[in-house]
Amino acid sequence: MRPDWPAAWSAVRDRLRRELGDPVFEAWIGPLSLESCDSDELKIGASKPFVRNWVANHYVARIERAFRAEGAEPVSLAIVMAAPSIGGNAFIAREPADMPASNISYLPPPAGGREEDSAKGLWTRMLHPQQTFESFIPGAANAFGHGAAKAFAEGQHSDIPLLYIHGGFGFGKTHLLNAAALEFRKRGKRTLFLRAEDFMRHFLGALYRKDTLAFKEELRTAEVLLIDDLQHICRSTATASEFLYTVNAFADLRRRVVIAADRAPQALEGLGADVKSRLAGGLCLGLDKPDRDTRLAIVKARAAEFTRHKPDVVLPEAVLERLAELDDASPRELIGVFTKLATYADLTKKPVTMETAEEAVGLRTSPGAKTSIEDIQRKTAEFYKLEVKDFHSPQRARRVARPRQVAMYLARKLTSRSLPEIGRRFGGRDHTTVLHACRRIEALIDEDPMFRQEVDFLSQMLQRRGEL
Repeated sequence: MRPDWPAAWSAVRDRLRRELGDPVFEAWIGPLSLESCDSDELKIGASKPFVRNWVANHYVARIERAFRAEGAEPVSLAIVMAAPSIGGNAFIAREPADMPASNISYLPPPAGGREEDSAKGLWTRMLHPQQTFESFIPGAANAFGHGAAKAFAEGQHSDIPLLYIHGGFGFGKTHLLNAAALEFRKRGKRTLFLRAEDFMRHFLGALYRKDTLAFKEELRTAEVLLIDDLQHICRSTATASEFLYTVNAFADLRRRVVIAADRAPQALEGLGADVKSRLAGGLCLGLDKPDRDTRLAIVKARAAEFTRHKPDVVLPEAVLERLAELDDASPRELIGVFTKLATYADLTKKPVTMETAEEAVGLRTSPGAKTSIEDIQRKTAEFYKLEVKDFHSPQRARRVARPRQVAMYLARKLTSRSLPEIGRRFGGRDHTTVLHACRRIEALIDEDPMFRQEVDFLSQMLQRRGEL
């Protein structure tokens, strides 16, 4: 029998209030709403992007456990932006097929209806207090980028209005943007930090409401504008044009713009020559993959920070040097591997030896026998009698969704790829979808011995070079 999802959601909320306490519940769970429950695939809505991101990263597993405790288990659960309620009905604008699930745009209320001031959402980004220029570990691959970004934020190079930082995922672009924003604010500058998706969503919302003037005026109240992941703006011609107008306006007003993207300006797809020329005319900095010495400095800094909070956890120098040998890992991925190992040591209370490090983070695979995401997709598809293209498709049928979750879980376990990178390799899915898949498979492995054997068999087969 299909569960009564509204009743189950109400029971889940009551359970979470008891478990978390009123302050935490009111801050994070209280603002959530049940958006849809089609085919037992639940969408829980959050009214603000910050709440959505925080819940997606910290409370999804707890919400899933609460549903199971109430006797209702959804096929999938996603945290999305809530649609505005208009007379009890939610109107949702269909997003392009290639757009990440987290970037949903909603139709505005009809003319004359009561609507929230959309511009307020521009200023909701919370800066990370630890991501400063001092905490950034410079090395041969990024020392120039770090120094130039710091000088730019401190007010040097006043004749250059635009700073453009590019590099691979996890190379430190967002860290430098956050550090620059902190420095600008410390100097009393009215600083606006947006992701490209935020810029695009608010601009398209203003277009729907025929209120682009208010959007432009609010945007231009900033003295410094920082935009992360610019490559996502390239999907919309109208948004790219508005972005160019904005950059030109800031230059005319002698205000500063800092931009980060995954590639150099000339390599951005879908942008006109005018936009590329404007971006290339600023101070362009590239961040490359760190060398071994820099990787070792990164894990040593993280180890020192971890030990300050957990004095009983000490990772030997040899283990840190072994982690630094992960030459294909970005700084973000390297920190992820370190965190997994340090958490393992903290929870098990075992001495950290090279053997336990190998077991904890899956480093037993020799450097010449690396497993790729393509290998994982191919073997998993063969095992479940599917085609690899099924993993990239929008299909949500159980016969496809569960094997796809297994493949995502194995990709996270057997490779050093980040969650966003894995999501992109599975049909452009959001990193929260990958995180949900990994947590779901981990839960099923604990609950179902037969399913655990399936996943273990696939994992062992993938780690034998001769099988691939």
